[in-house]
Amino acid sequence: MAILSPRRHRWAALSVASIAGATAAGVCLAVGGASAGTVSGPLYRDPSSAVVRWVAANPGDSRTAVIRDKIASQPQARWFANFNPSTVQSEVSGFIGAANAAQQIPVLAVYEITNRDCGGASSGGAPDLNQYQTWVSNFARGLGNQTVMIILETDALALQTCLSGSEISARNQAITTATRTIKSANPNAKVYLDGGHSTWNSAGETANRLRAAGVQYADGFFTNVSNYNSTSGEANFGRSVISALNGMGISGKRQVIDTSRNGGASGDWCGDDNTDRRIGTYPTTNTGDSNIDAYLWVKPPGEADGCRYTAGSFQPDLAYSLANGAPNPPTTAPPTTTPPTTAPPTTAPPTTAPPTTAPPTTPPPTGNGCSVSVSVNQWSGGFTASVTVTAGSAGINGWTVTITLPGGAAITGAWNAQASGTSGTVRFTNVSYNGHVGAGQSTNFGFQGTGTGPGATATCAAG
Repeated sequence: MAILSPRRHRWAALSVASIAGATAAGVCLAVGGASAGTVSGPLYRDPSSAVVRWVAANPGDSRTAVIRDKIASQPQARWFANFNPSTVQSEVSGFIGAANAAQQIPVLAVYEITNRDCGGASSGGAPDLNQYQTWVSNFARGLGNQTVMIILETDALALQTCLSGSEISARNQAITTATRTIKSANPNAKVYLDGGHSTWNSAGETANRLRAAGVQYADGFFTNVSNYNSTSGEANFGRSVISALNGMGISGKRQVIDTSRNGGASGDWCGDDNTDRRIGTYPTTNTGDSNIDAYLWVKPPGEADGCRYTAGSFQPDLAYSLANGAPNPPTTAPPTTTPPTTAPPTTAPPTTAPPTTAPPTTPPPTGNGCSVSVSVNQWSGGFTASVTVTAGSAGINGWTVTITLPGGAAITGAWNAQASGTSGTVRFTNVSYNGHVGAGQSTNFGFQGTGTGPGATATCAAG
């Protein structure tokens, strides 16, 4: 694969995982305080991502615990990179429905523009821009009406060396139309356009390209996708881009930064041959910066760039090198919003809302104990459960939650906890980073399964 510029980055094209039956409740990262930007709330963890599937399939691998605790536990973007106009609406609906049921914000990366990556390792996309608009329209119809974050066309504005002047104009118009189509379908969608990164095009040039592509209709721009530049450097670059946009009469735009692998050294864009990288800031909407809506993991850690391994393939050695030595993720209190009543669909959105089991309101115990609440989202054939463990008046170091499943129910996956058993009486124990819970504080884990979900009754034991 040719490197067109020593400063550019590449995105490794992702194979889009099957959406059918995808359901989950994700890890809560940013609910202790409001975001300084325009987006606030926990981000959605996709239970069918490549890293989650690898962890489930390799419980005995020496790398599994680190990859599970520091990567698989985290919310990451779901990439929509296949040209599938007849099925994309149902795929998006399934993903959005699962995220809404988990009361979390999904991140979707749209990577479908014609002549993407200028024919590089991630070449592909829609055959032409008319078909691109058809695909986008179908994509937008699946977005629902709750908050979603859209990363629209990585590299499409920063990388234009293969396009003629007329092709650049046509692409700009296509991205403008795509933005307006998405915003019209879901006014709560947050759409961000390609801002490259801080060591690629200048801030002024980036602002010019964003304006030409209709950033005035979007919520802002994203930077550092699949790259290693520091968060502080990207934030400074973003402020310069925002200033330049303000000078053009375009105000109120914000940045999101990909921090999926910028916690270590920087250098060559290709991560396949570098083992001195580290995951960066864990995904959150609580940035504390009025210019920045979120720190996201847009590029899934551990997925290859296409140099040493096939582009987009999950490689556990890459994931382990990114996670090993990185700090543990934060543990924060769960959200307090009312659970939704719409369950995630398996293939298409259901026509009626399934029942939702509300968590009990049992007060936290006194002393060195813990209480537990269970919220179940049930649909035909399956369920997800979100479980909150709350310490009493003294902190706890370790916990075990016991839940009895109805007959015929079986657990197919869990996150932020280790499950012992898959049916009948199942015990869940803490993982390495969420065993300590401060006095009166809470932590959250979840699981999914087939059949009928458990009732709200569960027991918690500390230690």
